[in-house]
Amino acid sequence: MGLITGVIAFFYHLPQIYKWIFKPYYIISILMSTAFLIIRKCPGLCENLNTEREDGNPCDFDWREVEILMFLSAIVMMKNRRAITLEQHAGNLFMFSKVANVILFFRLDIRLGILYFALITAFVMTCKQPLYMGPEYIKYFSDKTIDAELNQDSRVTWIVEFYANWSSECQSFASVFANLSLKYNCTGLRFGKIDAGRYDEVAKRYQVSTSPLARQLPSLVLFQSGREVMRRPMVDSKRRAVSWTFSEENVIREFNLNELYQASKQMKKGRAEKGEEQKPSQPGGGSEDPQSELDTTEESKKDK
Repeated sequence: MGLITGVIAFFYHLPQIYKWIFKPYYIISILMSTAFLIIRKCPGLCENLNTEREDGNPCDFDWREVEILMFLSAIVMMKNRRAITLEQHAGNLFMFSKVANVILFFRLDIRLGILYFALITAFVMTCKQPLYMGPEYIKYFSDKTIDAELNQDSRVTWIVEFYANWSSECQSFASVFANLSLKYNCTGLRFGKIDAGRYDEVAKRYQVSTSPLARQLPSLVLFQSGREVMRRPMVDSKRRAVSWTFSEENVIREFNLNELYQASKQMKKGRAEKGEEQKPSQPGGGSEDPQSELDTTEESKKDK
């Protein structure tokens, strides 16, 4: 059953896999994650490796290597149970595969272990995971614009994400947040983002810790009339984030996006009717929303 589910998930994500699999970050990650497997099974290389197998075959895994690989599989399956996006699944697989490769190479030959560890360190320092660059209706704030935007119109509800580019959780959530903005952005419901890692004082002012130990990134905050109404994840008495899954379904349910969207649409309808009464000679008041969405798109692209 699990195999069937995995096959279905693979074909469901196949178009997305095709988009990013040829990017340098993912190509190198795949090679680094399968390095030990390649060396152990490659003819011409494996004959010179040490082995603890009873039959002395250096081109096959010994019992200890099998245990390490089985343990790796179990860890990846456990971590991926909470993964939402394809990037999260791939990130967990790459990270734990590299850790397992370090152990396997050091066990095989300390020189190979040191070489592999050096390559991994260089890769982490020089090659970053690609950022999401797809369509979105999101306003990017700075330390000088966030307060003015949130307080500009008391009728507008804002959902703001506090993020940091170094956070893998933020990078994985980027596509989910962008998709939500495409579905729910309208005149009275807007989506915004601010780089808490860059604007540390803004993060402190809104009580969002950027420490990796606090696990508060990303943080979603709902603002109405410029005031915070709710946030996820919630923070306990020790300033640690309460575990929360950043899935599209959870955001829609916890923030009542369907209700907020309908209320915002009613507000736009009321504005349109009022405009028609004041200016009956002008055709249809429904052009406000498309123009607003167009402006939002332009703002997002310009600020990015």
